[in-house]
Amino acid sequence: MANLQDMFSDPQAVANYTEGPPRFVPGYNAMLSMAAILLAERARDDARILVLGAGGGLELKTFAQAHPAWSFDGVDPSAAMLTLARQTLGPLAPRACLHQGYIDDAPEGPFDGATCLLTLHFVDAAERRRIASEVRRRLKPGAPFVVAHLSAPNGEDERPLWLSRYSAFLAASGVEPDKASAARDAVTNHLDILAPTQDEAVLREAGFSDPTLFYTGFTFRGWVAYA
Repeated sequence: MANLQDMFSDPQAVANYTEGPPRFVPGYNAMLSMAAILLAERARDDARILVLGAGGGLELKTFAQAHPAWSFDGVDPSAAMLTLARQTLGPLAPRACLHQGYIDDAPEGPFDGATCLLTLHFVDAAERRRIASEVRRRLKPGAPFVVAHLSAPNGEDERPLWLSRYSAFLAASGVEPDKASAARDAVTNHLDILAPTQDEAVLREAGFSDPTLFYTGFTFRGWVAYA
């Protein structure tokens, strides 16, 4: 986790962050649009939404543009990334209250919905379960929770194949082949990737019902579940 914090505090990494997800995550912009739709299925027109890992502001901007009466509480451990989120939001920034920290630093709510996108693969299963439980505690009954992160089958042959496909996608997106290979190795060696069945179990164990897969992009998957 310390290395992650260092990366998101590096000025150059922060400055270039918003260029990354659309290139490195298959169907990233469509995934954000789908997340907004899933939230809106149950959230009110004037909903208050909790966004974990809000640094950079890309999902906040997508949600705010799609739903002009929604307000947001965004949480992220990096002050530099929260500054970037404000810049990304521009004139939409007054609708988002940004908090530096982790889930324990989030307001109590209750919220009409929550998201945690491209974040949970940085922590192990036990911490994911705790984070999800804390999110659920802050949600209104039946409110949606949308998550998306690295998730791949953990079979001896399957996972290397999927990670190779991820590396090939990076190369096809313009990443230099050696850097694409290094990214695959970093994911393999430094991130705690669960199998999809394990990810769904984490949500259920945290008290969420009906975890439903809505997005798959090679090694990335996303679910919606309900408090």
